[in-house]
Amino acid sequence: MYKIETHLHTVTVSKCAHLEPEVLIRGYREAGYDGIIVTDHYNRTTFEYLGISTTGPEDKAEAFLTGYRAMAELGEKAGIRVFKGAEIRFDESENDYLIYGFADDLLREPEELFRMGIAAFSSLARAEGVLVVQAHPYRKKCTPAIAQYLDGVEVRNMNPRHDSRNALAQEYAEQFGLLGLAGSDCHRTEDIGLSGICTQELPSDSMGMMRLIRSRRYTLL
Repeated sequence: MYKIETHLHTVTVSKCAHLEPEVLIRGYREAGYDGIIVTDHYNRTTFEYLGISTTGPEDKAEAFLTGYRAMAELGEKAGIRVFKGAEIRFDESENDYLIYGFADDLLREPEELFRMGIAAFSSLARAEGVLVVQAHPYRKKCTPAIAQYLDGVEVRNMNPRHDSRNALAQEYAEQFGLLGLAGSDCHRTEDIGLSGICTQELPSDSMGMMRLIRSRRYTLL
């Protein structure tokens, strides 16, 4: 069986994170994980932190993916497979959405995405085969999105500094037949390896990881 982290942030890209890629890879190797999905925050604060205008000429997707790429390089040396993800927030609310299985081009125009909102983004995601899972939908300041805009819900968010009311998220997923996902929501050392999924297969790339989650062939850690 393989252990995979589904929700993790690097200090390289996410302002609220505290850990460098080297520390994360070492910690997850010691915790016995085989895979990590890097889901750095993709929101306005991120681009302020990176010092990049959301409308400027810079390659914004490449800047956003620097944390993932550093993790992937280190993970290959350490025997941990690293997959690409993101945690996106739109201007319309404080809700966060984990996305998996996307091409880099999806993230090249952040200003357009931030103004889009979950309803319009859901249509775009489905057209491009992107998996959309709402993170911690019952955490303070968050509200569960309309189920038809989602593929799944994070039903087990184990970040120790927040009350994510996971039982309510589980009920919501079951009520609407959405897939349920578990993740550590790792930002600090004490968050390493608190949750994730357990599978009988380890995909070779990020698209394969998305297909595995979509298939629901996993158990929650």
